[in-house]
Amino acid sequence: MHELSLIESMLSLVEEERQRQDFSRVLKIRLDVGALGHAEPDALLFCFDAAARGTIADGATLTIVMIPGEGNCPDCHRIVLLDHRFGDCPLCGGIQVRMTAGDELRLAELEVE
Repeated sequence: MHELSLIESMLSLVEEERQRQDFSRVLKIRLDVGALGHAEPDALLFCFDAAARGTIADGATLTIVMIPGEGNCPDCHRIVLLDHRFGDCPLCGGIQVRMTAGDELRLAELEVE
């Protein structure tokens, strides 16, 4: 389950930020997760509870915001929604759509005290 290593990496980023900003506790964490990425939101939530125990994020709330898949079609010059990676343009059928969103995994926000 690679979600555990993703959560552990995210908690390392939180700890680095704590050292920079000198806060004592994390209350809330918001992750932006791409709908076309390879991270399963339910697994991230499950892993967070276990991995955060005994850390500065112990007891914090993890919120996951799903970022929809989006791409730029060079054939019709439009931004389109994508249901899967490497999808055809739903407007013109073009096959050269370049994914521009939906693959994110970003620590977007921390609420601390």
